[in-house]
Amino acid sequence: MNDTTSSSGPRTSLTLLGTGAMGTALGRAWLAAGHSLTVWNRTPERTAALTAEGAVAADSAAAAVAANRLVVACLLDDTSVGAALEGADLTGRDLVNLTTGTPADARARAAWAAERGARLLDGGIMAVPPMIGTPGAFVFYSGDPELFEEHRDTLAVPAGTEYVGADPGLAALHDVALLTGMYGMFAGITSAFALMRDTDVAPKEFAPLLVSWLNAMAGQAHGMADRLASGDYTTDVVSNLAMQVAGTGTLLRTAEEQGMSPELITPFFDLMHRRLADGHGTEDTTGLTDLLRTR
Repeated sequence: MNDTTSSSGPRTSLTLLGTGAMGTALGRAWLAAGHSLTVWNRTPERTAALTAEGAVAADSAAAAVAANRLVVACLLDDTSVGAALEGADLTGRDLVNLTTGTPADARARAAWAAERGARLLDGGIMAVPPMIGTPGAFVFYSGDPELFEEHRDTLAVPAGTEYVGADPGLAALHDVALLTGMYGMFAGITSAFALMRDTDVAPKEFAPLLVSWLNAMAGQAHGMADRLASGDYTTDVVSNLAMQVAGTGTLLRTAEEQGMSPELITPFFDLMHRRLADGHGTEDTTGLTDLLRTR
């Protein structure tokens, strides 16, 4: 275990477990920055792209872990991480788990690593492989703060870093929360395009209008955050719930006229109606978060 030195300074040697599309993108970024990289994949042939660029392939996950103190896992799921590391000596290793999982997975894996003498940092990658190495890519990290600070520069090579707390589950939770918001937005975009089908308006003409509108509305998240923090859901409300519920009928009738199923938006409308029926007509939609809480 050692660090390599390039003309621009020391570069941490590291191990990468998993060379799928994302793992390969991460590995290329580290290699391009002058880091020595040991790689392992369950299917050995899939390490070829990185070995062609200077990485060293290990014949087992245990051997790959033995090669370096810093070990990054980017595998299929949490079960895959456990299987890959089960036979490895983790004593003194720094594990960075970039495998997609749940907050509970991350907390359990951190405890599992500690029992084996390792420190663990969990990560949530907010990018697709082509974005790695570009300014728009970033990764949420949570877990051991000293571990994060020690390897911050190395972790920042393929994507920006955003440390969100010592609780190992927070990175996964942030990841899923943002993805949940994204899919909600996609549901709205899908419904909007469906409404405009079979009209004389070309999708390419409609898209800029939709993007502009959604960008303007996205700022409402700040107001919602303020109201959630204060517990007062009625201050500075511009369009109250009673007004919005009254307008849902027009949206649903329009969907029927256009031959579009409203199934992607009716669940949200149902929550709005429930909240209004509970006497919260002067709020905006902030109070719907309370209806979604199951504990």
